[in-house]
Amino acid sequence: MRHKITMVALMCSLPSLVQASAILEGIVLADTPFKEARVQITDSRGERLSTDTNSEGRYRLPVDGLVPPLVLSAIAANEGDNCLYNNIPRARCMASLVLTLNSNQVNTGNITPFSDRMVSEAAGQLGYIGPQQFVENVTPAELSQVSLTHPLANFRQGMADAFALAGEDISVIDPVSTPVQSHDAMTRVLAVINTNRGYHNNTGQAGHVTLTDSAFRPITGLNNSGAWEPFLLERAEQDKQAITKAQTRVLIVSDSTAASYEVSRLPRMGWGQVFQESFRPDSGVVVLNGARAGRASRDFYNGGWYQQMGRYLQPGDYVFIAHGHNDQNCNSKKPVRGAADVANLCSYPNDSQGRPQYPEGQPELSFQHSLERYIKIARDKGAIPILFTPTTRVKNSEGKTAFQQGPQDKVVSSHYTSAKPGYLFSGDYIATIKQTAVANQVPLIDLEQATIEFANAHADDWMDYWLAVDANDPRYPWYKTQKAGIRTAPDTTHFQEKGARAVADLVVEGIKNTPELQALSQQLNP
Repeated sequence: MRHKITMVALMCSLPSLVQASAILEGIVLADTPFKEARVQITDSRGERLSTDTNSEGRYRLPVDGLVPPLVLSAIAANEGDNCLYNNIPRARCMASLVLTLNSNQVNTGNITPFSDRMVSEAAGQLGYIGPQQFVENVTPAELSQVSLTHPLANFRQGMADAFALAGEDISVIDPVSTPVQSHDAMTRVLAVINTNRGYHNNTGQAGHVTLTDSAFRPITGLNNSGAWEPFLLERAEQDKQAITKAQTRVLIVSDSTAASYEVSRLPRMGWGQVFQESFRPDSGVVVLNGARAGRASRDFYNGGWYQQMGRYLQPGDYVFIAHGHNDQNCNSKKPVRGAADVANLCSYPNDSQGRPQYPEGQPELSFQHSLERYIKIARDKGAIPILFTPTTRVKNSEGKTAFQQGPQDKVVSSHYTSAKPGYLFSGDYIATIKQTAVANQVPLIDLEQATIEFANAHADDWMDYWLAVDANDPRYPWYKTQKAGIRTAPDTTHFQEKGARAVADLVVEGIKNTPELQALSQQLNP
């Protein structure tokens, strides 16, 4: 009996004789947890460990022997392993950095949109395009130089009011090392934030991290450093509630001409930024303007921009498909970015007989086929797709800025590609959109023709509508240092507020004049 007691006593004392392990645990969390996501941890010598998150998006593993700093990365489950390229669908990927480890303790290493943005800013300081290039290529020497001081300060500045409203002091919150609990301030704030990695023009790879609120207003994304845009938690929560409870949602799948812009870039606006105001307050219609600057129909899907809106799509909703500007980027001989444009942005117009054109075995490079992807997605969800021709550029028949020789120097269509070196196929993008509408029996709104007529009617004051800001206007300090979008160098593609509102009115007119859209028309303001 005494022998048994002694053995039990010895066994109970064993844990104190065994050296405890260093543990790393955390959560992979965006608006919802990343369940069963793959987490990879790389230390400063290149040693790696990996694990999967559980059903709550949490992971835990011993990290004895790893030498910090540690680079953490996570890939959402069942989305492949492509975090970098835009010519095929990109997985949702996020990163984090753990700069120190406490031995014999549990250490926290969360991976969230905030940690991903912090890595993005730190990577930018070292000359990397974005966080993924940093994750895959950072050297030990570079890693030892990494500081999160400024990225953490930017997070705290941008999110101070939001966390205060959620009952937390932002000065003690670190997105990486502060443990996250269910229904705490961090989960509340992240629930109304969209995240993605942008696009790098010269390489076509995923770029720096962009954050927007639930209504797709930018928080970060203009630059990969510096102060964040104001984030209003209460407004974002109200917007998300309105989106989920709406009787009808209108999803805008488009480019920079429709996109919502940073407060710092006022008065620049896309027409989608103000389109919500076109509907009666009691209409039950909510506009989701996920349009993104620089995107073409093909990579708007591959880059994950559509998916941010698409999760809300329900039967009876509308999908406005308004691409064409950036699909024209098919010049393989264009300096610096030509190859990336063709690989990621370009889609080819139909030929003169209305037949889709694309390299052999690559039908996804057909503009018609690219548009038809959104038509199918919408119809599969019971939603109603609508095709739009793109807004006009203020260009004359010679491809130069119109009206320079007077009102007779009119705007004409510029959405076509002539046969010339660097272009694999030539054709008319406007005709292709119209042919796609007919082939798929989809309502069409000819926004190019409407904006051509509008521009030609405003030959004397067109710069009050397109982006041509007085660089000395104290209300808009951003334009003091710009070389385009100012009165002396007007932007002939994008709009300022007055133009965005005018184009939104043209969209309203197009809806009212389209018999198939009578139900939506009845929800518009008189």
